[in-house]
Amino acid sequence: MTNRILLLEDDISLVDGLKYSLNRNGFEVELVRTVKEAVSFLPKLGTYDVMLLDVTLPDGTGFEVCEKVRKQGSQIPIIFLTASDEEVNIIRGLDSGGDDYITKPFRLGELCSRIRALLRRTGVSSQNNNTIIKCGDISIDLLGSRVILKGKPLELTSGEYRLICLLVRNANRVVTRSAVLNELWDSGGDFVDDNTLSVYVRRLREKVEADPSHPEHLITVRGFGYQWIEVSE
Repeated sequence: MTNRILLLEDDISLVDGLKYSLNRNGFEVELVRTVKEAVSFLPKLGTYDVMLLDVTLPDGTGFEVCEKVRKQGSQIPIIFLTASDEEVNIIRGLDSGGDDYITKPFRLGELCSRIRALLRRTGVSSQNNNTIIKCGDISIDLLGSRVILKGKPLELTSGEYRLICLLVRNANRVVTRSAVLNELWDSGGDFVDDNTLSVYVRRLREKVEADPSHPEHLITVRGFGYQWIEVSE
Protein backbone atom coordinates (compact mmCIF):
# COMPACT_ATOMS: atom_id res chain seq x y z
CA MET A 1 0.00 0.00 0.00
CA THR A 2 1.34 3.45 -0.99
CA ASN A 3 2.38 5.74 1.84
CA ARG A 4 1.08 9.30 1.50
CA ILE A 5 3.25 12.31 2.31
CA LEU A 6 2.13 15.87 3.04
CA LEU A 7 5.03 18.09 1.94
CA LEU A 8 5.28 21.71 3.13
CA GLU A 9 7.97 23.41 1.03
CA ASP A 10 8.05 26.80 -0.75
CA ASP A 11 11.35 26.39 -2.63
CA ILE A 12 10.20 25.81 -6.22
CA SER A 13 13.70 24.74 -7.32
CA LEU A 14 13.60 21.90 -4.79
CA VAL A 15 9.96 20.83 -5.09
CA ASP A 16 9.97 19.23 -8.56
CA GLY A 17 13.00 17.01 -7.93
CA LEU A 18 11.71 16.12 -4.46
CA LYS A 19 8.26 15.08 -5.70
CA TYR A 20 9.75 13.13 -8.62
CA SER A 21 12.18 11.22 -6.39
CA LEU A 22 9.54 10.45 -3.74
CA ASN A 23 7.09 9.25 -6.42
CA ARG A 24 9.80 7.02 -7.91
CA ASN A 25 10.34 5.52 -4.46
CA GLY A 26 6.68 4.61 -4.10
CA PHE A 27 5.38 7.60 -2.12
CA GLU A 28 2.33 9.67 -3.02
CA VAL A 29 3.02 13.38 -2.40
CA GLU A 30 0.64 16.27 -1.70
CA LEU A 31 2.36 19.68 -1.83
CA VAL A 32 1.49 22.76 0.23
CA ARG A 33 3.57 25.95 0.14
CA THR A 34 2.48 28.05 3.12
CA VAL A 35 1.72 27.58 6.82
CA LYS A 36 -1.87 28.70 6.15
CA GLU A 37 -2.31 26.08 3.42
CA ALA A 38 -0.78 23.35 5.60
CA VAL A 39 -3.10 24.21 8.51
CA SER A 40 -6.12 23.87 6.16
CA PHE A 41 -5.11 20.21 5.64
CA LEU A 42 -5.10 19.35 9.37
CA PRO A 43 -8.73 18.10 9.48
CA LYS A 44 -7.83 15.35 6.98
CA LEU A 45 -4.38 14.59 8.38
CA GLY A 46 -5.42 11.00 9.12
CA THR A 47 -5.23 10.24 5.38
CA TYR A 48 -1.45 10.88 5.38
CA ASP A 49 1.38 8.75 6.77
CA VAL A 50 4.25 11.28 7.03
CA MET A 51 4.71 15.07 7.07
CA LEU A 52 7.81 16.76 5.62
CA LEU A 53 8.00 20.33 6.91
CA ASP A 54 10.33 23.04 5.68
CA VAL A 55 11.31 25.29 8.60
CA THR A 56 11.35 28.77 6.96
CA LEU A 57 8.19 29.74 5.07
CA PRO A 58 6.71 33.01 3.76
CA ASP A 59 4.03 33.19 6.48
CA GLY A 60 5.65 31.43 9.43
CA THR A 61 7.62 28.29 10.30
CA GLY A 62 7.27 24.54 10.11
CA PHE A 63 7.60 24.49 13.91
CA GLU A 64 4.20 26.22 14.20
CA VAL A 65 2.57 23.61 11.97
CA CYS A 66 4.15 20.77 13.95
CA GLU A 67 2.88 22.22 17.24
CA LYS A 68 -0.67 22.51 15.85
CA VAL A 69 -0.52 18.89 14.64
CA ARG A 70 0.55 17.62 18.06
CA LYS A 71 -2.02 19.78 19.88
CA GLN A 72 -4.82 18.13 17.93
CA GLY A 73 -3.52 14.75 19.12
CA SER A 74 -2.07 13.41 15.88
CA GLN A 75 1.05 11.23 16.19
CA ILE A 76 1.84 11.33 12.45
CA PRO A 77 5.63 11.08 11.90
CA ILE A 78 7.15 14.49 11.11
CA ILE A 79 10.53 15.21 9.49
CA PHE A 80 11.88 18.76 9.31
CA LEU A 81 13.73 19.94 6.20
CA THR A 82 16.11 22.56 7.59
CA ALA A 83 18.67 24.78 5.89
CA SER A 84 20.54 25.01 9.18
CA ASP A 85 22.07 22.26 11.30
CA GLU A 86 22.44 24.65 14.24
CA GLU A 87 21.69 22.82 17.46
CA VAL A 88 19.10 25.38 18.55
CA ASN A 89 16.99 24.69 15.43
CA ILE A 90 17.33 20.94 15.82
CA ILE A 91 16.27 21.08 19.47
CA ARG A 92 13.39 23.42 18.70
CA GLY A 93 12.18 21.03 16.00
CA LEU A 94 12.28 18.04 18.34
CA ASP A 95 10.74 20.03 21.20
CA SER A 96 7.83 21.08 18.99
CA GLY A 97 7.05 17.41 18.39
CA GLY A 98 9.15 16.53 15.36
CA ASP A 99 10.52 13.01 14.95
CA ASP A 100 13.56 13.69 12.79
CA TYR A 101 15.30 16.39 10.72
CA ILE A 102 17.45 16.45 7.62
CA THR A 103 19.76 19.34 6.67
CA LYS A 104 19.71 20.90 3.18
CA PRO A 105 21.27 20.20 0.81
CA PHE A 106 20.45 16.51 1.31
CA ARG A 107 20.62 13.48 -0.94
CA LEU A 108 17.15 12.36 -1.96
CA GLY A 109 18.14 8.74 -1.35
CA GLU A 110 19.00 9.59 2.24
CA LEU A 111 15.63 11.32 2.72
CA CYS A 112 13.76 8.25 1.42
CA SER A 113 15.77 6.05 3.78
CA ARG A 114 14.93 8.35 6.72
CA ILE A 115 11.22 8.25 5.85
CA ARG A 116 11.16 4.45 5.66
CA ALA A 117 13.10 4.12 8.92
CA LEU A 118 10.66 6.47 10.65
CA LEU A 119 7.64 4.57 9.33
CA ARG A 120 9.15 1.32 10.63
CA ARG A 121 10.05 2.84 13.99
CA THR A 122 6.64 4.36 14.64
CA GLY A 123 4.83 1.26 13.39
CA VAL A 124 2.67 3.32 11.06
CA SER A 125 0.58 1.43 8.52
CA SER A 126 -2.45 2.53 6.55
CA GLN A 127 -4.43 -0.44 7.85
CA ASN A 128 -4.48 0.78 11.45
CA ASN A 129 -5.10 4.44 10.47
CA ASN A 130 -2.08 5.54 12.51
CA THR A 131 -3.64 4.54 15.85
CA ILE A 132 -1.10 1.85 16.85
CA ILE A 133 2.57 2.46 17.64
CA LYS A 134 4.64 -0.74 17.64
CA CYS A 135 8.27 -0.77 18.74
CA GLY A 136 9.93 -4.10 19.47
CA ASP A 137 8.26 -5.68 22.49
CA ILE A 138 5.88 -2.76 23.18
CA SER A 139 2.73 -1.55 21.42
CA ILE A 140 0.58 1.49 22.19
CA ASP A 141 -3.08 1.72 21.21
CA LEU A 142 -3.59 5.49 20.87
CA LEU A 143 -7.38 5.24 20.57
CA GLY A 144 -7.76 3.03 23.61
CA SER A 145 -4.86 4.66 25.54
CA ARG A 146 -3.54 1.15 26.28
CA VAL A 147 0.08 0.05 26.47
CA ILE A 148 1.04 -3.61 25.99
CA LEU A 149 4.57 -4.69 26.98
CA LYS A 150 5.66 -8.28 26.30
CA GLY A 151 2.02 -9.26 25.85
CA LYS A 152 0.84 -7.77 29.16
CA PRO A 153 -1.11 -4.50 29.65
CA LEU A 154 0.55 -1.83 31.80
CA GLU A 155 -1.42 0.04 34.48
CA LEU A 156 -0.31 3.65 33.93
CA THR A 157 -1.35 7.06 35.20
CA SER A 158 -2.15 9.69 32.54
CA GLY A 159 1.26 11.31 33.09
CA GLU A 160 3.10 8.01 32.76
CA TYR A 161 1.10 7.25 29.61
CA ARG A 162 2.04 10.56 27.97
CA LEU A 163 5.67 10.03 28.97
CA ILE A 164 5.90 6.54 27.49
CA CYS A 165 4.16 7.68 24.27
CA LEU A 166 6.71 10.46 23.81
CA LEU A 167 9.68 8.17 24.48
CA VAL A 168 8.46 5.29 22.28
CA ARG A 169 7.62 7.69 19.40
CA ASN A 170 11.28 8.73 19.57
CA ALA A 171 12.66 5.23 20.22
CA ASN A 172 16.46 4.90 20.20
CA ARG A 173 16.87 8.69 20.26
CA VAL A 174 17.48 10.94 23.25
CA VAL A 175 14.54 13.17 24.24
CA THR A 176 15.56 16.31 26.11
CA ARG A 177 14.20 16.95 29.60
CA SER A 178 12.62 20.18 28.33
CA ALA A 179 10.76 18.26 25.60
CA VAL A 180 9.48 15.79 28.19
CA LEU A 181 8.41 18.60 30.55
CA ASN A 182 6.49 20.28 27.70
CA GLU A 183 4.71 17.00 26.93
CA LEU A 184 3.70 16.44 30.55
CA TRP A 185 2.28 19.95 30.98
CA ASP A 186 -1.24 18.93 30.00
CA SER A 187 -4.20 20.99 28.75
CA GLY A 188 -5.67 21.02 32.26
CA GLY A 189 -2.72 23.13 33.39
CA ASP A 190 -1.17 20.50 35.65
CA PHE A 191 2.38 21.73 36.16
CA VAL A 192 5.18 19.21 36.12
CA ASP A 193 8.54 20.39 37.44
CA ASP A 194 11.96 18.80 37.23
CA ASN A 195 11.61 16.86 40.49
CA THR A 196 8.16 15.56 39.54
CA LEU A 197 9.58 14.38 36.21
CA SER A 198 12.21 12.33 38.04
CA VAL A 199 9.41 10.69 40.04
CA TYR A 200 7.45 9.93 36.85
CA VAL A 201 10.52 8.31 35.30
CA ARG A 202 11.27 6.25 38.41
CA ARG A 203 7.66 5.00 38.67
CA LEU A 204 7.46 4.20 34.97
CA ARG A 205 10.76 2.35 35.16
CA GLU A 206 9.35 0.19 37.98
CA LYS A 207 6.48 -0.80 35.69
CA VAL A 208 8.44 -1.52 32.50
CA GLU A 209 11.73 -2.94 33.71
CA ALA A 210 12.42 -6.44 35.04
CA ASP A 211 15.22 -4.88 37.09
CA PRO A 212 14.67 -1.09 37.48
CA SER A 213 18.21 -0.58 38.81
CA HIS A 214 19.58 -2.00 35.53
CA PRO A 215 17.10 -0.71 32.92
CA GLU A 216 17.09 -2.06 29.38
CA HIS A 217 14.23 0.09 28.00
CA LEU A 218 14.13 3.45 29.79
CA ILE A 219 17.64 4.92 29.95
CA THR A 220 18.72 8.17 31.59
CA VAL A 221 21.23 10.17 29.54
CA ARG A 222 22.82 12.30 32.25
CA GLY A 223 22.71 16.03 31.73
CA PHE A 224 20.47 15.75 28.68
CA GLY A 225 17.33 13.63 28.92
CA TYR A 226 15.92 10.15 28.41
CA GLN A 227 15.98 7.43 25.79
CA TRP A 228 13.70 4.46 25.05
CA ILE A 229 15.74 1.55 23.73
CA GLU A 230 13.90 -0.74 21.33
CA VAL A 231 14.07 -4.33 22.57
CA SER A 232 13.05 -7.15 20.21
CA GLU A 233 10.11 -9.34 21.11
